[in-house]
Amino acid sequence: MPAAHRKPKQRSLSGHTVRTAATIALASAASATAFESGTAYAEPRLTPAQVKAKVDRLYQEAEAATDKYNGAKEDAKRARKKMKTLQDEAARREESLNSARQSLGSAAAAQYRTGGVDPSLQLLLSSTPDRYLDEAALTDRVGTRQAATITRVRNALRGIDQLHDEADTKVRELRVKQRELEKQKKTVTGKLAEARDLLGRLDPADRSALQDADGASRASRSTADRAGLTTKAPNSRAEAAIAYARNALGSPYVWGATGPNAFDCSGLTQAAYRAAGVSLPRTTYAQINAGQRVSRSQLQPGDLVFFYSGISHVGLYIGNGQMIHAPNPSAPVRVAPIDQMPFAGAARVV
Repeated sequence: MPAAHRKPKQRSLSGHTVRTAATIALASAASATAFESGTAYAEPRLTPAQVKAKVDRLYQEAEAATDKYNGAKEDAKRARKKMKTLQDEAARREESLNSARQSLGSAAAAQYRTGGVDPSLQLLLSSTPDRYLDEAALTDRVGTRQAATITRVRNALRGIDQLHDEADTKVRELRVKQRELEKQKKTVTGKLAEARDLLGRLDPADRSALQDADGASRASRSTADRAGLTTKAPNSRAEAAIAYARNALGSPYVWGATGPNAFDCSGLTQAAYRAAGVSLPRTTYAQINAGQRVSRSQLQPGDLVFFYSGISHVGLYIGNGQMIHAPNPSAPVRVAPIDQMPFAGAARVV
Protein backbone atom coordinates (compact mmCIF):
# COMPACT_ATOMS: atom_id res chain seq x y z
CA MET A 1 0.00 0.00 0.00
CA PRO A 2 1.35 3.43 -0.91
CA ALA A 3 2.72 5.46 1.97
CA ALA A 4 0.13 8.20 1.41
CA HIS A 5 -2.70 5.80 2.37
CA ARG A 6 -1.16 4.39 5.51
CA LYS A 7 -2.83 5.26 8.83
CA PRO A 8 -0.58 7.12 11.25
CA LYS A 9 0.71 4.91 13.99
CA GLN A 10 -0.85 5.78 17.34
CA ARG A 11 1.55 6.09 20.25
CA SER A 12 0.57 4.46 23.50
CA LEU A 13 0.89 6.43 26.75
CA SER A 14 3.44 5.09 29.15
CA GLY A 15 2.56 4.74 32.81
CA HIS A 16 4.76 7.72 33.68
CA THR A 17 3.00 9.92 31.12
CA VAL A 18 -0.43 8.91 32.35
CA ARG A 19 0.48 9.66 35.95
CA THR A 20 1.89 13.10 35.00
CA ALA A 21 -1.19 14.06 33.01
CA ALA A 22 -3.48 12.99 35.80
CA THR A 23 -1.51 14.97 38.36
CA ILE A 24 -1.69 18.12 36.23
CA ALA A 25 -5.42 17.69 35.66
CA LEU A 26 -6.11 17.19 39.36
CA ALA A 27 -3.98 20.20 40.29
CA SER A 28 -5.78 22.37 37.72
CA ALA A 29 -9.16 21.25 38.96
CA ALA A 30 -8.18 21.98 42.56
CA SER A 31 -6.91 25.43 41.63
CA ALA A 32 -10.06 26.22 39.70
CA THR A 33 -12.24 25.08 42.59
CA ALA A 34 -10.25 27.19 45.07
CA PHE A 35 -10.42 30.23 42.79
CA GLU A 36 -14.17 29.86 42.28
CA SER A 37 -14.78 29.50 46.00
CA GLY A 38 -12.70 32.56 46.74
CA THR A 39 -10.42 30.74 49.21
CA ALA A 40 -7.29 31.13 47.10
CA TYR A 41 -7.13 34.87 47.71
CA ALA A 42 -9.03 35.14 50.99
CA GLU A 43 -7.85 38.01 53.15
CA PRO A 44 -6.46 37.05 56.53
CA ARG A 45 -8.88 37.55 59.37
CA LEU A 46 -8.09 40.72 61.31
CA THR A 47 -8.12 40.87 65.09
CA PRO A 48 -10.37 43.46 66.74
CA ALA A 49 -7.26 45.50 67.62
CA GLN A 50 -6.14 45.47 63.97
CA VAL A 51 -9.63 46.49 62.84
CA LYS A 52 -9.65 49.36 65.35
CA ALA A 53 -6.26 50.58 64.11
CA LYS A 54 -7.40 50.53 60.48
CA VAL A 55 -10.76 52.14 61.27
CA ASP A 56 -9.08 54.90 63.29
CA ARG A 57 -6.74 55.61 60.37
CA LEU A 58 -9.65 55.71 57.93
CA TYR A 59 -11.58 58.09 60.19
CA GLN A 60 -8.55 60.37 60.42
CA GLU A 61 -8.12 60.36 56.64
CA ALA A 62 -11.84 60.99 56.17
CA GLU A 63 -11.71 63.90 58.60
CA ALA A 64 -8.78 65.45 56.72
CA ALA A 65 -10.80 65.14 53.51
CA THR A 66 -13.84 66.58 55.31
CA ASP A 67 -11.78 69.64 56.22
CA LYS A 68 -10.80 70.09 52.57
CA TYR A 69 -14.47 69.65 51.61
CA ASN A 70 -15.49 72.32 54.13
CA GLY A 71 -12.81 74.67 52.82
CA ALA A 72 -13.83 74.15 49.20
CA LYS A 73 -17.46 74.71 50.19
CA GLU A 74 -16.58 78.04 51.83
CA ASP A 75 -14.52 79.06 48.79
CA ALA A 76 -17.41 78.18 46.49
CA LYS A 77 -19.80 80.20 48.64
CA ARG A 78 -17.51 83.25 48.47
CA ALA A 79 -17.04 82.84 44.71
CA ARG A 80 -20.81 82.57 44.21
CA LYS A 81 -21.43 85.67 46.33
CA LYS A 82 -18.78 87.68 44.48
CA MET A 83 -20.14 86.55 41.12
CA LYS A 84 -23.64 87.66 42.12
CA THR A 85 -22.31 91.05 43.31
CA LEU A 86 -20.49 91.61 40.02
CA GLN A 87 -23.51 90.63 37.98
CA ASP A 88 -25.78 92.91 40.02
CA GLU A 89 -23.35 95.80 39.62
CA ALA A 90 -23.13 95.21 35.86
CA ALA A 91 -26.94 95.26 35.62
CA ARG A 92 -27.10 98.50 37.64
CA ARG A 93 -24.54 100.16 35.40
CA GLU A 94 -26.31 98.95 32.27
CA GLU A 95 -29.48 100.60 33.54
CA SER A 96 -27.56 103.83 34.09
CA LEU A 97 -26.00 103.48 30.65
CA ASN A 98 -29.43 103.16 29.06
CA SER A 99 -30.44 106.40 30.73
CA ALA A 100 -27.40 108.17 29.26
CA ARG A 101 -28.10 106.72 25.83
CA GLN A 102 -31.69 107.92 26.03
CA SER A 103 -30.33 111.39 26.70
CA LEU A 104 -28.18 111.13 23.59
CA GLY A 105 -31.18 109.84 21.68
CA SER A 106 -33.11 112.99 22.55
CA ALA A 107 -30.20 115.06 21.22
CA ALA A 108 -30.16 112.97 18.05
CA ALA A 109 -33.89 113.56 17.54
CA ALA A 110 -33.38 117.31 17.90
CA GLN A 111 -30.57 117.21 15.35
CA TYR A 112 -32.76 115.25 12.99
CA ARG A 113 -35.48 117.88 13.18
CA THR A 114 -32.94 120.61 12.43
CA GLY A 115 -31.22 118.93 9.56
CA GLY A 116 -30.03 115.41 10.22
CA VAL A 117 -28.24 113.37 12.85
CA ASP A 118 -24.53 113.78 13.30
CA PRO A 119 -22.92 110.54 12.01
CA SER A 120 -20.80 110.05 15.11
CA LEU A 121 -23.81 110.41 17.39
CA GLN A 122 -25.74 107.98 15.23
CA LEU A 123 -22.95 105.46 15.56
CA LEU A 124 -22.90 105.89 19.34
CA LEU A 125 -26.58 105.00 19.49
CA SER A 126 -26.09 101.86 17.40
CA SER A 127 -26.10 98.36 18.86
CA THR A 128 -22.29 98.31 19.07
CA PRO A 129 -21.35 101.89 19.95
CA ASP A 130 -18.09 100.97 21.70
CA ARG A 131 -16.32 100.65 18.33
CA TYR A 132 -16.73 104.37 17.76
CA LEU A 133 -16.12 105.78 21.22
CA ASP A 134 -12.38 106.21 20.70
CA GLU A 135 -12.73 108.46 17.68
CA ALA A 136 -10.71 111.56 18.57
CA ALA A 137 -12.88 113.88 16.49
CA LEU A 138 -16.11 112.80 18.21
CA THR A 139 -16.16 115.52 20.84
CA ASP A 140 -15.46 118.13 18.16
CA ARG A 141 -18.69 117.27 16.35
CA VAL A 142 -21.03 117.54 19.30
CA GLY A 143 -21.62 120.13 21.96
CA THR A 144 -19.86 120.20 25.30
CA ARG A 145 -22.83 118.71 27.13
CA GLN A 146 -23.12 115.83 24.69
CA ALA A 147 -19.36 115.28 24.88
CA ALA A 148 -19.58 114.82 28.65
CA THR A 149 -22.44 112.35 28.21
CA ILE A 150 -20.49 110.44 25.58
CA THR A 151 -17.50 110.26 27.93
CA ARG A 152 -19.75 108.82 30.63
CA VAL A 153 -21.13 106.28 28.19
CA ARG A 154 -17.64 105.29 27.09
CA ASN A 155 -16.48 104.82 30.69
CA ALA A 156 -19.66 102.95 31.55
CA LEU A 157 -19.20 100.55 28.63
CA ARG A 158 -15.64 99.84 29.60
CA GLY A 159 -16.59 99.39 33.25
CA ILE A 160 -19.43 97.01 32.35
CA ASP A 161 -17.11 94.96 30.14
CA GLN A 162 -14.65 94.70 33.02
CA LEU A 163 -17.41 93.60 35.42
CA HIS A 164 -18.54 90.92 32.97
CA ASP A 165 -14.95 89.70 32.64
CA GLU A 166 -14.57 89.51 36.42
CA ALA A 167 -17.91 87.72 36.76
CA ASP A 168 -16.86 85.21 34.10
CA THR A 169 -13.64 84.60 36.04
CA LYS A 170 -15.66 83.93 39.19
CA VAL A 171 -17.90 81.54 37.27
CA ARG A 172 -14.85 79.55 36.19
CA GLU A 173 -13.47 79.65 39.74
CA LEU A 174 -16.78 78.41 41.08
CA ARG A 175 -16.76 75.46 38.67
CA VAL A 176 -13.26 74.51 39.86
CA LYS A 177 -14.39 74.66 43.49
CA GLN A 178 -17.45 72.56 42.72
CA ARG A 179 -15.24 69.89 41.15
CA GLU A 180 -13.05 70.00 44.26
CA LEU A 181 -16.17 69.57 46.40
CA GLU A 182 -17.18 66.46 44.49
CA LYS A 183 -13.65 65.05 44.72
CA GLN A 184 -13.43 65.50 48.48
CA LYS A 185 -16.98 64.23 48.97
CA LYS A 186 -16.07 61.06 47.09
CA THR A 187 -12.96 60.65 49.24
CA VAL A 188 -14.87 61.09 52.49
CA THR A 189 -17.69 58.73 51.59
CA GLY A 190 -15.20 56.13 50.34
CA LYS A 191 -13.17 56.19 53.58
CA LEU A 192 -16.30 56.01 55.74
CA ALA A 193 -17.71 53.14 53.67
CA GLU A 194 -14.44 51.22 54.06
CA ALA A 195 -14.52 51.78 57.81
CA ARG A 196 -18.13 50.54 58.01
CA ASP A 197 -17.19 47.46 55.99
CA LEU A 198 -14.32 46.63 58.36
CA LEU A 199 -16.53 47.03 61.42
CA GLY A 200 -19.21 44.93 59.74
CA ARG A 201 -16.82 41.98 59.43
CA LEU A 202 -16.42 41.74 63.19
CA ASP A 203 -18.53 39.44 65.31
CA PRO A 204 -21.27 41.41 67.09
CA ALA A 205 -19.60 40.84 70.45
CA ASP A 206 -16.22 42.08 69.21
CA ARG A 207 -17.82 45.07 67.52
CA SER A 208 -19.71 46.01 70.67
CA ALA A 209 -16.59 45.65 72.80
CA LEU A 210 -14.62 47.78 70.37
CA GLN A 211 -17.20 50.55 70.42
CA ASP A 212 -17.43 50.41 74.21
CA ALA A 213 -13.66 50.70 74.47
CA ASP A 214 -13.56 53.56 72.01
CA GLY A 215 -14.87 56.17 74.44
CA ALA A 216 -17.69 57.72 76.37
CA SER A 217 -21.35 57.32 75.54
CA ARG A 218 -24.27 59.72 75.74
CA ALA A 219 -23.92 59.57 79.52
CA SER A 220 -20.63 61.48 79.29
CA ARG A 221 -22.37 64.78 80.13
CA SER A 222 -23.56 63.73 83.54
CA THR A 223 -20.35 61.78 84.17
CA ALA A 224 -18.25 64.85 83.40
CA ASP A 225 -20.43 67.01 85.61
CA ARG A 226 -20.25 64.59 88.54
CA ALA A 227 -16.49 64.23 88.19
CA GLY A 228 -16.02 67.99 88.07
CA LEU A 229 -13.84 67.75 84.99
CA THR A 230 -14.10 71.40 84.09
CA THR A 231 -12.54 74.38 85.76
CA LYS A 232 -13.89 77.90 85.70
CA ALA A 233 -13.68 79.60 82.30
CA PRO A 234 -11.58 82.78 82.20
CA ASN A 235 -14.34 84.92 80.65
CA SER A 236 -18.03 84.91 79.76
CA ARG A 237 -17.51 84.10 76.08
CA ALA A 238 -15.41 81.03 76.79
CA GLU A 239 -18.00 80.01 79.38
CA ALA A 240 -20.82 80.39 76.82
CA ALA A 241 -18.91 78.32 74.24
CA ILE A 242 -18.33 75.52 76.75
CA ALA A 243 -22.00 75.62 77.79
CA TYR A 244 -23.05 75.17 74.17
CA ALA A 245 -20.65 72.25 73.72
CA ARG A 246 -21.97 70.62 76.90
CA ASN A 247 -25.51 70.86 75.58
CA ALA A 248 -24.31 69.19 72.36
CA LEU A 249 -22.94 66.11 74.19
CA GLY A 250 -24.46 62.98 72.70
CA SER A 251 -25.17 64.63 69.33
CA PRO A 252 -24.11 62.50 66.34
CA TYR A 253 -21.04 63.16 64.24
CA VAL A 254 -22.01 63.96 60.64
CA TRP A 255 -19.30 65.12 58.26
CA GLY A 256 -19.90 68.65 57.03
CA ALA A 257 -22.45 69.40 59.78
CA THR A 258 -22.40 72.57 61.89
CA GLY A 259 -25.37 71.93 64.19
CA PRO A 260 -27.65 72.31 65.86
CA ASN A 261 -28.42 68.58 65.87
CA ALA A 262 -25.22 67.11 64.38
CA PHE A 263 -21.60 68.21 64.01
CA ASP A 264 -18.21 67.45 62.61
CA CYS A 265 -15.21 68.49 64.72
CA SER A 266 -14.69 72.03 63.43
CA GLY A 267 -18.46 72.44 63.00
CA LEU A 268 -18.86 71.91 66.75
CA THR A 269 -16.23 74.48 67.76
CA GLN A 270 -17.54 76.98 65.22
CA ALA A 271 -21.11 76.57 66.49
CA ALA A 272 -20.02 76.78 70.14
CA TYR A 273 -18.27 80.10 69.63
CA ARG A 274 -21.00 81.40 67.34
CA ALA A 275 -23.35 80.93 70.30
CA ALA A 276 -20.89 83.02 72.32
CA GLY A 277 -20.91 85.82 69.75
CA VAL A 278 -17.54 84.95 68.20
CA SER A 279 -17.11 84.18 64.52
CA LEU A 280 -14.67 81.37 63.70
CA PRO A 281 -13.56 80.07 60.29
CA ARG A 282 -15.03 76.80 59.11
CA THR A 283 -11.95 74.56 58.90
CA THR A 284 -9.50 73.32 61.53
CA TYR A 285 -6.49 74.59 59.60
CA ALA A 286 -8.06 78.08 59.58
CA GLN A 287 -9.31 77.96 63.19
CA ILE A 288 -5.81 77.38 64.55
CA ASN A 289 -4.85 80.79 63.14
CA ALA A 290 -7.99 82.54 64.38
CA GLY A 291 -6.57 83.50 67.74
CA GLN A 292 -3.44 83.64 69.86
CA ARG A 293 -1.34 80.48 69.83
CA VAL A 294 -0.80 79.00 73.29
CA SER A 295 1.32 76.12 74.51
CA ARG A 296 -0.10 73.00 76.07
CA SER A 297 1.11 74.12 79.50
CA GLN A 298 -0.81 77.41 79.14
CA LEU A 299 -4.20 75.90 78.27
CA GLN A 300 -7.33 77.47 79.73
CA PRO A 301 -10.96 76.36 79.43
CA GLY A 302 -12.36 77.64 76.14
CA ASP A 303 -9.12 77.23 74.18
CA LEU A 304 -9.23 75.30 70.91
CA VAL A 305 -6.99 72.23 70.88
CA PHE A 306 -5.74 70.70 67.63
CA PHE A 307 -4.41 67.28 66.74
CA TYR A 308 -2.35 65.43 64.12
CA SER A 309 0.42 66.90 61.98
CA GLY A 310 -2.06 68.01 59.33
CA ILE A 311 -4.20 69.92 61.88
CA SER A 312 -7.14 67.73 60.92
CA HIS A 313 -8.99 67.55 64.26
CA VAL A 314 -10.09 70.12 66.84
CA GLY A 315 -11.78 70.07 70.22
CA LEU A 316 -12.84 72.59 72.88
CA TYR A 317 -10.70 72.44 76.01
CA ILE A 318 -12.69 72.37 79.27
CA GLY A 319 -9.89 72.02 81.83
CA ASN A 320 -8.07 69.23 83.70
CA GLY A 321 -6.70 67.73 80.50
CA GLN A 322 -10.19 67.19 79.05
CA MET A 323 -11.99 68.46 75.97
CA ILE A 324 -15.39 68.22 74.32
CA HIS A 325 -15.15 67.15 70.67
CA ALA A 326 -16.98 65.44 67.84
CA PRO A 327 -14.82 62.33 67.28
CA ASN A 328 -16.05 60.34 64.27
CA PRO A 329 -19.16 58.64 62.85
CA SER A 330 -18.91 55.77 65.37
CA ALA A 331 -19.02 58.04 68.41
CA PRO A 332 -21.17 61.04 69.40
CA VAL A 333 -20.00 64.39 70.73
CA ARG A 334 -18.32 63.58 74.02
CA VAL A 335 -15.76 64.43 76.70
CA ALA A 336 -12.29 62.94 76.10
CA PRO A 337 -8.71 63.44 77.31
CA ILE A 338 -6.56 65.60 75.05
CA ASP A 339 -3.75 63.02 75.20
CA GLN A 340 -5.98 60.60 73.31
CA MET A 341 -4.55 61.89 70.01
CA PRO A 342 -1.26 63.43 68.88
CA PHE A 343 -1.37 67.04 70.14
CA ALA A 344 -0.52 69.61 67.43
CA GLY A 345 -1.23 73.00 69.05
CA ALA A 346 -3.80 75.29 70.66
CA ALA A 347 -5.35 78.67 70.06
CA ARG A 348 -7.11 81.14 72.36
CA VAL A 349 -9.82 83.00 70.48
CA VAL A 350 -11.29 85.08 73.33
